[in-house]
Amino acid sequence: MCHGAEHDWAVTGMSERIISVVAALIRDSDGRVLLVRKRGTAVFMQPGGKRDAGESDVAALAREIDEELGCRIAGNSAQPLGVFDAEAANEPGFLVRAAVYAVDVEGAIKPQAEIEQVVWVDPRALPDLSFAPLTRDHVLPLARARSP
Repeated sequence: MCHGAEHDWAVTGMSERIISVVAALIRDSDGRVLLVRKRGTAVFMQPGGKRDAGESDVAALAREIDEELGCRIAGNSAQPLGVFDAEAANEPGFLVRAAVYAVDVEGAIKPQAEIEQVVWVDPRALPDLSFAPLTRDHVLPLARARSP
């Protein structure tokens, strides 16, 4: 029976269109959320990125935050918030599957590597910016729900 083979192909075909990443929800003392914009793009999103082979979520996030923002995750502050699927912001036809963690950071934050701009936004009073679907549909609503 070839039904199983079709199913396997469908699953394999779909997985090739999913970009698996880790992403950080970073807040300041006023509850604002840190967002980044990559060079050559128009949308703001969470800092983070793809895992290297064998890398844990938190190790990947620590590396990405260091590379993108020049700061580091504070101690054991990483708290898992969930895994969310959304349309990829910069790769048409792909989904992003993001493991999102709330983290505190230490050190000065400054955009580097592929990051062109960082902004702090109030999740309860969003500015007129373009947000990645993951940020708009999942992370900012989570941030609003967790606001003081």
